[in-house]
Amino acid sequence: MRNTMLAFLALSAAAAVTVAGNSPAAAYDYRYCLQGRGIGVPGDCSYSNYAQCMASASGRGLYCNINPRAAYGRQQRRVRTYRDY
Repeated sequence: MRNTMLAFLALSAAAAVTVAGNSPAAAYDYRYCLQGRGIGVPGDCSYSNYAQCMASASGRGLYCNINPRAAYGRQQRRVRTYRDY
């Protein structure tokens, strides 16, 4: 019984670390995007520097560009309040 409880506890801890470990990486906007035919817009934005992006684009007829989300940031939505006087 004790071994079963310890195994369940270890399995639960491993699952929690796996779920928590994936969230921050998905939220990060990398600086460069691989773009070209068949990739879409803005492209594959998983490169932190230009050299990584160009190495991936080499021989594939693709090019690298700055990630628009990283370059311009996330724009704040302004809320206007209208008052009836």
